[in-house]
Amino acid sequence: MTTQILQVFDPAMCCSSGVCGPEVDTRLVQFAADVEWLKTHGVIVQRHNLSQNPAAFVANALVKAALTERGEAALPVLLANGQLTLSGRYPARPELASLFKLDLAATPEPAPSGCGCGGTC
Repeated sequence: MTTQILQVFDPAMCCSSGVCGPEVDTRLVQFAADVEWLKTHGVIVQRHNLSQNPAAFVANALVKAALTERGEAALPVLLANGQLTLSGRYPARPELASLFKLDLAATPEPAPSGCGCGGTC
């Protein structure tokens, strides 16, 4: 099986996922859950935050071109297996499943976290 990789180039956020602070964007909460779902299916997810890792944006020609053309409106930029697949919004889980040819109905059981919080930490 070929390794599948999703690279997410997020706009500037206070933390790596954007799921922090007093007013959390519900789209980011859902996307964070969808990213975890992808990981349970073996997809490697790499996230880059503009405020924390600007060099990654400059180093990737596709991301740099999207930013040059559309500015920060291009963010987030998503690359699936090195190909630009989405720009300017976060995808829903069905879109992610389609990108990686995953079955939405086949969801592996989450591994026990061992932290005692039921897997929410």
